[in-house]
Amino acid sequence: MRFPDPIPQLVDRLASDLCDRGLRVVTVESCTGGLLGGAFTSHAGISDGYIGGFITYSNDLKIKCVGVSEETLERWGAVSGHTAIEMAEGGREHTGADLAIAITGIAGPDGGSEEKPVGTVWIAVASTEWNDCRRFLFPGDRHEVRERSVAASLKLAIQAIRGDREPLDHEQQSQSA
Repeated sequence: MRFPDPIPQLVDRLASDLCDRGLRVVTVESCTGGLLGGAFTSHAGISDGYIGGFITYSNDLKIKCVGVSEETLERWGAVSGHTAIEMAEGGREHTGADLAIAITGIAGPDGGSEEKPVGTVWIAVASTEWNDCRRFLFPGDRHEVRERSVAASLKLAIQAIRGDREPLDHEQQSQSA
């Protein structure tokens, strides 16, 4: 798959940051269904920084693969900051990665509600020292929501590694654990 700009450039930047710092990242994806992992593996030479990922589309796999609690899913739902943080923390803990990126959301065209409309996406980045989790409301069709989620997750990871904290396009809210 050919990724639209700026995704390849963002992967290049993140790969450089990971390599410069000797860090390894893992991905835990739901609504993007492996698109983020695909963006990483499209980058030649990423194997030193990207160790792999989980596609946890169902709640059952969120629980079994990365340890999201049933209580979190029942109380907050799959599309929540709490779930995104647990996905990221679980991915990192299960793999020993230094950094984890998790994405969960509603890409559409169905599945939205008044509280969580189509385009609602939570992205979390977790390390051993901190978590950064943000809610986005992306416009567009399913394909656009998924691509925007990937781009935002890469930007968020770059910010986290560099110690930045700038709001991103379509960001609605942030949450930390």
